[in-house]
Amino acid sequence: MASSLIFHPTSSTLSCSSRRTINAAIQVPKLPGLRFTNSRTATKLVLEGLQLNDGITNTYPIAQPKHQESNHFHSTTTTSTATIQIYAILEAVADRIEMHNNVCEQRNNWNVLLLNSINMITLTASLMAGIAGTVGAGMPVLALKLSSTLLFTAASGMLLIMNKIQPSQLAEEQRNATRLFKQIQTQIQTLLALREPTDQDVKETMEKVLALDKAYPLPLLGAMLEKYPQNFEAAVWWPKSHGLQNPSEPKSRTGKTNGWSEELENEMREVIHVAKNKDFEDYERLGNLALKINKVLAISGPLLTGVAAIGSAFVGHNDIAAIVAVAAGSLSSAVNAFQHGGQVGMVFEMYRNCAGFFNKLEDTIEATLGEQDLEKRENGETFEMKIALGLGRSLPQLRDLASKSASSRRNGTTVDEMASKLF
Repeated sequence: MASSLIFHPTSSTLSCSSRRTINAAIQVPKLPGLRFTNSRTATKLVLEGLQLNDGITNTYPIAQPKHQESNHFHSTTTTSTATIQIYAILEAVADRIEMHNNVCEQRNNWNVLLLNSINMITLTASLMAGIAGTVGAGMPVLALKLSSTLLFTAASGMLLIMNKIQPSQLAEEQRNATRLFKQIQTQIQTLLALREPTDQDVKETMEKVLALDKAYPLPLLGAMLEKYPQNFEAAVWWPKSHGLQNPSEPKSRTGKTNGWSEELENEMREVIHVAKNKDFEDYERLGNLALKINKVLAISGPLLTGVAAIGSAFVGHNDIAAIVAVAAGSLSSAVNAFQHGGQVGMVFEMYRNCAGFFNKLEDTIEATLGEQDLEKRENGETFEMKIALGLGRSLPQLRDLASKSASSRRNGTTVDEMASKLF
């Protein structure tokens, strides 16, 4: 091909003895006509086996794609055991909240239904006894006497059961338990939002849950709280602190460490003093009063219905018997309405819970001040704010209360106000 191309340099034009056309082509091998049911398999085979050929000497393989990583993301960090456990406790607390809320509704319904039923039975029996006393002798009188006696007896039995379990007090217990379990739930959520839980956090949270279970049990038989104790006792729903130092003997220090100062510690001690000598004593007095009233009413109701049952049995033989039956039945309805309609048991439980709040306040402050390492305490300013909010006061009001308490103790007088403005 090179010898057939002759160039003449002396000539003004280029002459070609012959003109030939050079055709270049890329030859691609023909693939067999295969059918694939799986598009991914087909793509893989084509990418592995397909090569480009320029029809001369060189072959160009197509670059193979890199292996695709799995769609599953593997976390580089592992969840701690304490975090897993604290989430398990959180689930149990949420279940407790639902259970106590449902039981509260059930026992509140008991109070309403039993109250209405017993009063209707008692008033019906009183009406029958009154009619029987005016009819005279005969079978109608016997029927009325028998019916009223049976109704009074049934009312006495139902009233004894109702007074024993105190449905209104039971409902209040479950309301308190629901509220306190919600507090624990919020504390756990706050802990998880702020930092990683530790084994100590898990232990303390477990103790709180178990102490609350013991303070407000769900079953009625065996575990039910005593409804008529000998003396008023405040409710206890938190685990007691152990190994506390004596908070009344502070070490002198200057400046602030972790938000704590000697002035703040003295302020907390004065708050404890006011709460113990004013608020707690007041609720203890009211609780004892409610307990006495509840005991008297619990005895009076069944006693009156029993007297009415005996009186109705002698209707017809003695005119006074009908009067006794009607009067005792009416009084029994009034007593029952006042005790259970007024929910005296619920009021007693409310006083127990309020007194327990001030005991818990005292225990919390003493436990905090008993920790001598200030860095291990909760921040002092945050702690002061929590105490103020718990008592329904602002920070200036709390400090003013502490100053009044300190001044009154120096002068030998008493503070003229309660620590709490919330209830």
